[in-house]
Amino acid sequence: MSTQRRLSSLSRPQLDRLLCGEGLGIVIPPFVVRVRSPIPVVADGLERLYSDHLLAPHDGAGFFDFHVAVEARRPWFRPLCVFALDDRQPFTPLAQGEAFALFEWGLNWCVTSHCHQWISLHAAVLERGGRAVVLPAPPGAGKSTLCAALMLRGWRLLSDELTLLEPGSGWVVPSPRPISLKNASIDVILERNPGCVLGPVAHDTQKGTVAHLKVLPESLARAEERALPAWVVFPRYERGAALQVQPRAKATTVVELARNSFNQHVHGRAGFEALVRLVDACDSFDLRYSELDQALAWFDALQPPSPAGVS
Repeated sequence: MSTQRRLSSLSRPQLDRLLCGEGLGIVIPPFVVRVRSPIPVVADGLERLYSDHLLAPHDGAGFFDFHVAVEARRPWFRPLCVFALDDRQPFTPLAQGEAFALFEWGLNWCVTSHCHQWISLHAAVLERGGRAVVLPAPPGAGKSTLCAALMLRGWRLLSDELTLLEPGSGWVVPSPRPISLKNASIDVILERNPGCVLGPVAHDTQKGTVAHLKVLPESLARAEERALPAWVVFPRYERGAALQVQPRAKATTVVELARNSFNQHVHGRAGFEALVRLVDACDSFDLRYSELDQALAWFDALQPPSPAGVS
């Protein structure tokens, strides 16, 4: 039985002291991260959304995959914040109200820029019955809304933003972190699930209003369980549209997955062949929807792919 403490075991003064001092060591599967920040909204977000995450063993002295910070800048004028990985600051400063969102975006960048043992895809991924559905989509397509609704309906969240594919085995490695909701989708999820936990709301970001949804404990508890993809679904929300599902050809699915990959090119031919094998093992669809309940019912009815799949 693990003797590691969870973040919820820290009082707020303890959390603040760690963030302002030696850093908070926290297990964010499959990574161990040390975070520093003096900005209260970062502590707010971690306290609300990462309370069930384990603290790192030997806090402050063990191995960390990433040492990150969200630092304050120009507090006497318009308060700003910057994201730092070690001594690197890869992004332009943002308003301090966006500090927690910047932490999440910065952590995504850490993974996609440095973790080339996997092929990372810009796609949500969830699992049910041992089989995973991969949801690649551009911003504004309704991916995160659908991802949040599926998790709250009982699907296990592996990731909202990054599908981490093992190129040799074809398994997807879970990285369950808060789901990024934007604009109207925040109220949509809150109205459907009044008890869900949201983090700090960041207004006037480049993506509009952003708030993150806490991962359910069931998904976090199974963060070490990989899953094999069975479906690739390209969702698109269109106001007023009737539910429409079209099988997608395997060739165009591979092309679109490659387009949504951050590092498939790093793996060269092996990376391309890994995407081909993924698509070969999956049924692929384009899904257009406006009514969330209709879309969820369609996901619930998904059947494992036939051996021949869609040609």
